Amino acid sequence: MRPFEFFRKDDIAKTVSQKNDRAKFIAGGTNLVDLMKKNIEQPDYIIDVNTVLSETVEADKKKLRIGAMSKNSSVAKNADVLKEYSLISRAILAGASPQIRNMASCAGNMLQRTRCPYFYDITTPCNKRKPGSGCSAKEGENRMNAVIGYSEDCVAVHPSDFCISLAALDATVITRNSKNKKEEIEFKNFHRLPGNTPNLDTNLPQNSIIEAIEIPKNNFGRNNAYVKLRDRSSYAFALVSVAAALDLENGKIKDSRLASGGVAHKPWRWYESENFLKGKMPTAENFSAAADLAIKDLKPLSNNGFKKEMLRGAMITALQNSLNP
Repeated sequence: MRPFEFFRKDDIAKTVSQKNDRAKFIAGGTNLVDLMKKNIEQPDYIIDVNTVLSETVEADKKKLRIGAMSKNSSVAKNADVLKEYSLISRAILAGASPQIRNMASCAGNMLQRTRCPYFYDITTPCNKRKPGSGCSAKEGENRMNAVIGYSEDCVAVHPSDFCISLAALDATVITRNSKNKKEEIEFKNFHRLPGNTPNLDTNLPQNSIIEAIEIPKNNFGRNNAYVKLRDRSSYAFALVSVAAALDLENGKIKDSRLASGGVAHKPWRWYESENFLKGKMPTAENFSAAADLAIKDLKPLSNNGFKKEMLRGAMITALQNSLNP
């Protein structure tokens, strides 16, 4: 790890004004410090944001607001989250370890980098790490990589579980810039597909910082589930994950939400499957048909064809589990 200077500011505008290509923000540090140890990130300046961002989690009649500095563990056990937005808690508890959840901030979780092994190996070409160098994973060891939405330049997947629940629940990212101006970014537009710029993970402006995440009030608080399939049961990233939520009325599905991790460069929503389920009975046959719609457009790589049936099974299981949360 190369030497760096450490700073702490006293307000958002001053903090953001110091951000540039040579500086990085640090909150819990659960991802950035690893990247620095691997010499993937080599900032000259580290700016502590703990003192300028809120860690408050609060709900009103219209929304849940999660402060950027809220720790993953505190959100997962928050009473309002457990009562009305329990899908978020289920997703968080499926990720990392208790020690990391106690340190990791929610905004930092959203900004974490991929765990593709070639990204972490600085001796190999990686367009995400060094644009234009090539993608080692595309023809290499890619069992953990994408099956949809990838490009010739990158087949990496997004690593967060928390973000899959935010995608399913139509969250909004609240940001502030160096002029203290507020901006809202719909969560579906926050993370990027790789295209020919896989080095860019999000659409967060350079001169901005995440202030909070807001989730609109919904009817998915009771019937939801999060299924994560991985190589081991603790502290492992998803091969495939599915967040499922149902809004049931008079025995039928009034609305549904389906999102996945482990399949794409960003949290992936299955809109066609959701639309199929609207107005239908919550039966095994309909859940199976919805899963078939989800997998029909998958394009597995050389070593991850198993993800197709794995995703199908995970989606059916998540929908079934939503009926008996």
